Amino acid sequence: MCRSIKTLRNMEVPATEEEIRAAALQYVRKISGYRKPSKANQEVFENAIDEISLATQKLLQNLVTKVTV
Repeated sequence: MCRSIKTLRNMEVPATEEEIRAAALQYVRKISGYRKPSKANQEVFENAIDEISLATQKLLQNLVTKVTV
């Protein structure tokens, strides 16, 4: 997987929307093979980033983590 995507789960400091979108962008770039899509693919590229960002936010909000005392 893309090495520039950092782990976003952090119990002390939640990931920001900007960090989540940046990770989604890197993911879409990696799997599509496009650094910057053509005009014909721009809309589907952006939609994928939006959907992956939303799914990532949901995942991070709903992860159950072990609490240490």
